[in-house]
Amino acid sequence: MSNQSGLAGLIVSIIDLFKKIPHDLIAILSRFVVGMVFWQSGLTKIEGFSIKASTFYLFANDFKLPFLPPEVAAYMATAAELTCPILLWLGLGTRFAALALLIMTLVIEIFVFPGSYVTHGLWAIGLLYLMKYGPGVLSADHFIAKSRGLAD
Repeated sequence: MSNQSGLAGLIVSIIDLFKKIPHDLIAILSRFVVGMVFWQSGLTKIEGFSIKASTFYLFANDFKLPFLPPEVAAYMATAAELTCPILLWLGLGTRFAALALLIMTLVIEIFVFPGSYVTHGLWAIGLLYLMKYGPGVLSADHFIAKSRGLAD
């Protein structure tokens, strides 16, 4: 009987430790890692300050979206992949940057790479977390809210 209560106590203690993982740590990791995924993808689409011809080719021939002309989609995707990560890293407009990248993730999953739901699901989890709980205290959003008397 004491082994079970000892084991149960150990499990409860470990769970209590897990509960102490700070939101701020999870938020900053989500902001950094998900931001890197999109940033690196955005960098593959440009050369200097121009979008590569191969990017336009991919959107015209491989990434066919049913509702956007390929050239417009190439510009929109590249712009989102190079701006939203910066917003995530700064923690500025975090929830809205996360929403934009979540929409992009859904479009990628549905129309571009429909078999990659595990990868896209992982991105979505981080983005949904940021949308629900926000960027944490190490963020411009928190600083702005605090300066307006809105932060905890």
